[in-house]
Formats: sequence, C-alpha cells, structure tokens
Amino acid sequence: MCRSIKTLRPPALPEEATEDEIRAAALQYVRKVSGFRAPAAHNKEVFERAVAAVAEATAELLSDLEVRGTPAQRAG
Repeated sequence: MCRSIKTLRPPALPEEATEDEIRAAALQYVRKVSGFRAPAAHNKEVFERAVAAVAEATAELLSDLEVRGTPAQRAG
C-alpha cells in the first residue's frame, strides 16, 4: 500500500486521530489508487468526493474498532 499512510489507532497513535490526520490518510489513499497526485480540473469534484468518502469510512472504522490492551479498556 502507500507507505506514507500511518496507522491511526493505538498503540501506534497514542491519542484519537484528528480529522486532519484522517483526511490526510484518505487523500494519500485516493492519490495512490487513482494514480494522480492532483486531479485535472475535470476530475477535481470526483476526486474530492472520493477523499471525503474514504475519510468518513476511516473515521467510522476507527470509532468502532475495539483495540485490546488500550488504557481505556484496561481501566474499565
């Protein structure tokens, strides 16, 4: 996959991922699968929609994951 996409969950990221971190990962993913660093004007809208959709799916995934051994789960 794309080496510049970092892991956005504990323990790799000690705190909850920010919207900016999630969007940056989504942008890298869309760039990788589309083969475009920046889309041409006629593809800009579809490119941005894809980034938004991937960011939304990523945020949902991160919020629903159960990561064993995280401090919040050990305390409970």
